[in-house]
Amino acid sequence: MTVTIDPSGATGSPGDEQPAREASAVNAPVVRATPADDGFWVEPAATGDAEASDVDGTVARDAHDFGVYARTGGWAFALKVARSVRPGGQPAGETPKISAKRFAELAGCSPERVMRYYKAWDKAADDGLVPHFEILVPGQEIALPDSDAWLAYYTARTSAASERGQAIAASAEAEGIRPTKALEVAENPTALRAAILADPATARAARAALLDRLREDPALQTELARDVARTDELKKAVATESRVADRIGYVRQIVEKGQVKTPAGQTIDAPAELRAQAERHLSLIDELDDGEEAGPWAAEAYDTVKELVARTVEADPDLRLRERRTKFYSSLQRATKVFEELTLDDVEDLDDLYEDDMLQRLEELQSAVGSCIAVLRGAAPPQA
Repeated sequence: MTVTIDPSGATGSPGDEQPAREASAVNAPVVRATPADDGFWVEPAATGDAEASDVDGTVARDAHDFGVYARTGGWAFALKVARSVRPGGQPAGETPKISAKRFAELAGCSPERVMRYYKAWDKAADDGLVPHFEILVPGQEIALPDSDAWLAYYTARTSAASERGQAIAASAEAEGIRPTKALEVAENPTALRAAILADPATARAARAALLDRLREDPALQTELARDVARTDELKKAVATESRVADRIGYVRQIVEKGQVKTPAGQTIDAPAELRAQAERHLSLIDELDDGEEAGPWAAEAYDTVKELVARTVEADPDLRLRERRTKFYSSLQRATKVFEELTLDDVEDLDDLYEDDMLQRLEELQSAVGSCIAVLRGAAPPQA
């Protein structure tokens, strides 16, 4: 019996010649790409490798296909659509290509998915990145662009075509990320919630995004304010942070305006020592890292500044006198306003209102007011 020796190492009888050829094709050496006439590189059709001759042919094909996809991403599948699906300008019968619908039936997917690949290739062809459909034929191999370029042309979701999707895609491009990522998040709010709940970094990013959106969304401002007002923990946190912000603002005003308010409410020019201390504390606060608690630093700065303000007032007799006068007058105004709110006009039966303690308190108040009036009259300057 005559034995045929195939270059692949397979042996067999003349009747086994065809299987031998198939075995040879599986493990054939890789044919390196060569330039085609149209300027595009032709991919090798073979899948074997001289260094992997001991690898099963199916495994070698899988490795080759994986390598192609790792280098080219979606371009590998877009090429199959581009060379097999009939463009609109090519009537049926003039080309072996088929419609996107028929291609989808054979592929076991939707025509919409096929057309997304079709449109991505069409856009890239217009940019000169790949050849146009018309010059491609079924089975033709070309060198494909890098996988990173694919993301600029392919839209994986039909939602991207809507007005909402376009807005999300535009925002994603402005942030320097792939639109498909942003669209995926928008379509899966439950996944976004899970990420925020589980990951502090995601929660911080969501907080920053909400703050940016709040500036341009009055409805969201109202909703968020309502949520805060209805949550005791948040109300306490807001009150604490407001106090911290007020203290920092008090110190910052001294630095930026060179003025300070006294305890009685006077506005005076801040002495040099006071401004220097305020600047030192403010610089420490401004240098805090993001997320670092500013409360203790604000309290220390506020207490230091308040103590220096009190010293400044005590060191100046004239200022001290104005401070006492301002403080007394402010107290008098508050007492007057409170007493003016006391009225008996809406009481129908005074017998129901009367209590001994109430009358005693009013008599004590009258006595205190009378003593105060007497003291002030004694200090009044002689009248002409």
